[in-house]
Amino acid sequence: MIGLYSLSVSVITICKDAAGAAGNIFAIGLFVSPIPTFRRIIRNQSTEQFSGLPYIYALLNCLLCTWYGTPLISSNNMLVMTVNFTGALFQLAYIVLYVAYADKQKKMMMLGLLSAVLAIFAIIVVTSLHIPDADLRRDIVGIISGVSLISMLASPLLIINLVIRTKSVEFMPFYLSLSMFLMSASFTLYGSFNDDIFIYVPNGIGTILGITQLVLYCHYKRTGSESSKEPLIESYEETT
Repeated sequence: MIGLYSLSVSVITICKDAAGAAGNIFAIGLFVSPIPTFRRIIRNQSTEQFSGLPYIYALLNCLLCTWYGTPLISSNNMLVMTVNFTGALFQLAYIVLYVAYADKQKKMMMLGLLSAVLAIFAIIVVTSLHIPDADLRRDIVGIISGVSLISMLASPLLIINLVIRTKSVEFMPFYLSLSMFLMSASFTLYGSFNDDIFIYVPNGIGTILGITQLVLYCHYKRTGSESSKEPLIESYEETT
């Protein structure tokens, strides 16, 4: 019996690590998706009509989820910490580039928001470390990071509404939707194997939203609807 139990635990651990590793890989697809946008910004030496808010919000979410994944808050969530730390570095790089090419008004706004994000994160870190009960600390940080992740994963609802209204997938890049679905599905499995409600619930919601986007894409796809990738990414970011 002990041998069977050990084998079962080993299989679950392997499945969990495999799902987490897959989630890390698929997340890279989301992290690199703004690169064409910033190529255009650098080429034109201007942020034009692109919004910097998605990167600010994504940075806050990545920082919160990174903190939740640390051993100080939760156990056996190293892959959650690594993927979100990587995401935070990407978002910070995008913010720096955005500020470098933004006009004075946008530059000051972005720097103000960045300061606010770092201050909020610092407050959450310091406050949570002063909670002596480890389970309570995990629950509080888990709820905060979970709510943040759900709201970020739910942001494509605006795009879904636009697709249904216009009956066109012009504003919904396929590979971005696919990457979100695969990442969310992977971390849903990861959270399930790790019995972590703060991971599998928000990512489960993200998986449902990802499936919805893919179904809508297949339903409304038209020939020539993706005539240009740059406007698609611009529209996605401005919508979120």
